[in-house]
Amino acid sequence: MILINLLPHREEKRRRRKAAFFAGLGASALAGVAIAGVWWLGLQQLTSQQQERNQFLRTEIAKLDAQIKDIASLRAEIEALKARQKAVEDLQTDRNVPVHLLNELVKHVPEGVYLTQIRQNGDVVQVNGIAQTNERVSELLRNTAYNATWIERPELVEIKSTTAQGKRMFDFSMRLSLKRPKVEKQAAAGAPAAAASAAAAAKKS
Repeated sequence: MILINLLPHREEKRRRRKAAFFAGLGASALAGVAIAGVWWLGLQQLTSQQQERNQFLRTEIAKLDAQIKDIASLRAEIEALKARQKAVEDLQTDRNVPVHLLNELVKHVPEGVYLTQIRQNGDVVQVNGIAQTNERVSELLRNTAYNATWIERPELVEIKSTTAQGKRMFDFSMRLSLKRPKVEKQAAAGAPAAAASAAAAAKKS
């Protein structure tokens, strides 16, 4: 028996192809949405992780800034302490300078020379006096130039003839520079440490 299909088979095939096309298109759209969702979720996770890293970096930078401020403050305190220590050392040294200056002048002023005025301005000392002869003044200059420990660079400012008690004398003025030997500087620097050691020993006893 022969069966003859009288239905419109071409339209049925076309309908099936169209349904398959739309089904594939829908499946592709769903796959695209799924891929986009996965990509978006991954991007959000990466963004969140980067934000956490940024926050961590900001926190660490803030800590470092605080430490840098502390270090700068400590350096300022150290510099201030050094300045105070230097001021104390200079004061300790300067307190003894007049004594050393007078001692040097007593040792090196020759006979026949009489000092009338000694004036100090910083490290410069102005000395005025009267001498019996020019040679006495020259000897004073030589002594203070080559034999003195606390005096250097003597310079004769003025010398002129005068009369004192009926005798011919020489009125002179000279300029000296003070120098501080290294021994004295070391002693002044060691004075605070020595005082601290003595105080510690007193407490122990």
